[in-house]
Amino acid sequence: MKIALDVDGVLADVIQSWLNYSNSIRDKISKHEITDWDFWKKHQINRYDFYAELSSCWKNWKSISPIEDNLSLVTQNLSEIGQVDIVTARERSTDSFVKNWLEYYDVSYDNYVSVIDGPMKADLDYDVFIDDSPLNALKIIQQNKKMILYSQPWNQHITDKQICRVSNLSEAVDEIK
Repeated sequence: MKIALDVDGVLADVIQSWLNYSNSIRDKISKHEITDWDFWKKHQINRYDFYAELSSCWKNWKSISPIEDNLSLVTQNLSEIGQVDIVTARERSTDSFVKNWLEYYDVSYDNYVSVIDGPMKADLDYDVFIDDSPLNALKIIQQNKKMILYSQPWNQHITDKQICRVSNLSEAVDEIK
């Protein structure tokens, strides 16, 4: 079994790091207010500024918290089921920071795969995807692949029956088993 495991929003709480930065230069936004994938539009934030700021958060990777406390154990459990690859969409310049973060939190994985754009993940050869992006989720199920959606405020509107929603990675392990 080949498992594609996302980083931002599934393993790493990078949006909280971005919020800490953004709230120091703009009107305050709280995480629960981020109810859309492209929430930055509602807040009159330029798309390119948002993604550049999000990428720059990774330069200070030690300040990015894990979404869950037990990442090492749960990713080991995933690895017992099959090959676990980190599959992430990001600027290549942040890859080394992300890898440092993964090592720091002792995340078990076999390969690190970076794509330019999230929906491109659906074109990759994996049996199951664990991701938080509603755009990726819909593209993945369009290709008749197994999608486990990691529940976040920005993906609550996704209700497709082909998508399995989980609130933590232990639930994903159970679902895959």
